[in-house]
Amino acid sequence: MSSSTLQAPVRSEDAGIKLVDCDIHPTVRSMKDLHPYLSSRWREHLDSFGQRFRQAFVSSTAFPKATPALARRDAWPEDGSPPGSDLALMQRQHLDANGIDRGMLFPLFPRALDERNIDCAHAVCRAINDWQVAEWIEPEPRLKGTITVMAEDAEGAVAEIERCAKMKGFAQVALVTRPIEPLGRKRYWPIYEAAAHHGFPLGLHNSGNNGHAVTGGGAPSFYFEEHQAVSMSLHAMVTSFIIEGVPERLPDLKIVVVEGGFAWAAPLGWRMDGLFDRFRGEVPHLKMKPSEYLRRNFWWTTQPMEEPEKPEHLRQLLDWMGWDRIVFASDYPHWDSDDPRHAFKIRMSEAERQGIFAGNAQAIYGDLLA
Repeated sequence: MSSSTLQAPVRSEDAGIKLVDCDIHPTVRSMKDLHPYLSSRWREHLDSFGQRFRQAFVSSTAFPKATPALARRDAWPEDGSPPGSDLALMQRQHLDANGIDRGMLFPLFPRALDERNIDCAHAVCRAINDWQVAEWIEPEPRLKGTITVMAEDAEGAVAEIERCAKMKGFAQVALVTRPIEPLGRKRYWPIYEAAAHHGFPLGLHNSGNNGHAVTGGGAPSFYFEEHQAVSMSLHAMVTSFIIEGVPERLPDLKIVVVEGGFAWAAPLGWRMDGLFDRFRGEVPHLKMKPSEYLRRNFWWTTQPMEEPEKPEHLRQLLDWMGWDRIVFASDYPHWDSDDPRHAFKIRMSEAERQGIFAGNAQAIYGDLLA
């Protein structure tokens, strides 16, 4: 393998966008970072009662993550703040070092998308969105924001999309991937209609806790199992979208599935197509085969990418998926983040490389990346 195979596209001021990172995680140093964007009512509420989620744990997930704060060890700022909370460090360590021309912000902490108190959830989502603009997007134009919304109250979520659509710097809409009901249900459709109306793709990063185990068979014994089972939950999410008829109703809606791998997507389409031949009468609202909606409306990020023992098998996976369906994501600053110089262990043509590192993202987001 030549050394050039491992080189990420080089940034050039006159060469346009060469590298788009579709998954970067900013975080707050503490909830007090959101105080300027919260009313006194919600500051007092959070100070007195904190947040409440649909799980058995108040301040922890079911499994402590492999490294503190889910982060690589060199991503901690010198002052001890959480990884992802220091813009200057992110610029120096990731954006500049890796030549990132555009980076998609995905705030995961503080958690707001699955807060049980719906009014509190809307307030925190609004604060997170304003915080992204003031603390990240305005001082660093390479970064683009994600409109976070609380899905269980579609009316409130639509209002937040309408508000943020008037602001500059947002490029997509995000909601939890494991809500109370499968995301294809009609109760969530007004959110998708609002996103499509304003030209925003959905950025669906694995997230959320609906009170049920992440696996279909119950709570796992090990973090190992919990971590890899996330991908299974995204299989169910994509299936729900397609079978319930979301992409049939909204053919222009773009859905980016983030941090769940992609090797499973083509076999999922094959399986749905096989069953579609037998169950077509149950879903007359579907005018195409499930795999056709999968191919038209969905994209997938590279991290965490499946890495077969034989590199040529990765090329086969990409051939199955379609090279135009995959976008690069680093997952910075998490412990399993990918360096764009080393993410692919296969030879790629220049067209394939440019598509994954920038062209495919430009096809999804268009002028929202400007």
